[in-house]
Amino acid sequence: MHMIIEDQHAWAVILAGGDGTRLKPLTRLISGDARPKQFCPIFSGRSLLADTRSRLAPVVADLRTLFSVRKAHERYWAGDLSDVDRHRILVQPSNKGTAAGIASAVLSILEQDPDAVICFVPCDHYYDDDAQFQATIGSVFAAATHDPSSVILLGATPYYPETEYGWIQPVDSSECSRIARFWEKPSLENARELLDHGYLWNTFVMAGHATVFLELLENCIPQFPATFRSILRSGLESRRSRRLYRALEAVDFSQQVLSNSTDRLKVLRLKDARWSDLGKPERVMATLAAAGIQPNWAVALGHKATA
Repeated sequence: MHMIIEDQHAWAVILAGGDGTRLKPLTRLISGDARPKQFCPIFSGRSLLADTRSRLAPVVADLRTLFSVRKAHERYWAGDLSDVDRHRILVQPSNKGTAAGIASAVLSILEQDPDAVICFVPCDHYYDDDAQFQATIGSVFAAATHDPSSVILLGATPYYPETEYGWIQPVDSSECSRIARFWEKPSLENARELLDHGYLWNTFVMAGHATVFLELLENCIPQFPATFRSILRSGLESRRSRRLYRALEAVDFSQQVLSNSTDRLKVLRLKDARWSDLGKPERVMATLAAAGIQPNWAVALGHKATA
C-alpha cells in the first residue's frame, strides 16, 4: 500500500462536473434515472466518484483533496461527499467546460497555499491496477515538484487505435518527456499511425504548481482568471456568481489551453496498468469484459435479455 504524500503542498482535485451525455443510455439502465456516469455504480456497489476518491485516498491527504461538482447534480453527489467539509466542494453553478472547474480550483487553492502543487483527476476512468496508479501519481507529483515551470500529464500506453481519445506525441522515449504535439480525436487511419509510432493516450490526469496552471489560463483565456476571482470573492453559489457564470463561454481545457501550451508540458508514462475512459456504453462493456468484472446490474440485464 502506498503512503500518503507527506508534502503539505500536495493537493488533489477530483473533477466530477460533466454531464456524461454519451453514456446516458447505459447509466439510465443501471440507476433508473438521469444521473451522469460519475455518480453511477458501474463497477461495484458504489459510484465512480466514490471509486476515484478511494483510489486516490492512499496518496493524497483527505484534507487537501477537493471536489469539482455541479449544483444541478447535488442530489447525486451529496451522499458520496456527506463527510466532506463544504469548503472542499467546489460547486459550479452550470457547465462551462473543464477550464471552469480547473480555474476555480486553482484560485481557491492558491488562496490557501501559494506553493501548492495540484493534481487533477477525472473520476470517469478505469485502471486495472490501483496500486500502480497510486505509484504513478506519486511520480507525477515528484516530477511536477522538481520542475516548477511545467505541467506533467499522465499518458497511458494505447492498445488499439482509439479515435475518440486525445493522443500525445512525446519528444522522446524517456519516462517523462517533453511534448511535441497533441492529436485530438484523430481519424482511424491517423490513430493507427499514432499507435504504431508509440504515442500515448491523454488521460487528462495532470499535475503542476498552481501558479503554472494560472499562467496557462492567463495566457490562453485571460478573461477566466479575472472572472473567477470575482466569483470566488462572492462565493461560488451566490446569485452574483450565477450571473457571472451565465456570461461565460464554455472552454475545453485540453483543446484551448493544453494544445496551445506544449512548450510548458511534459508527459509521464503510466506503466504496467491499463487505462480506459468510460465515455460510451461500448467502451464500458469492453472494459468490464477485459477485466472479468460482472457487476450485479450486468447480471440483471443479462437475465432480462434472455428472459
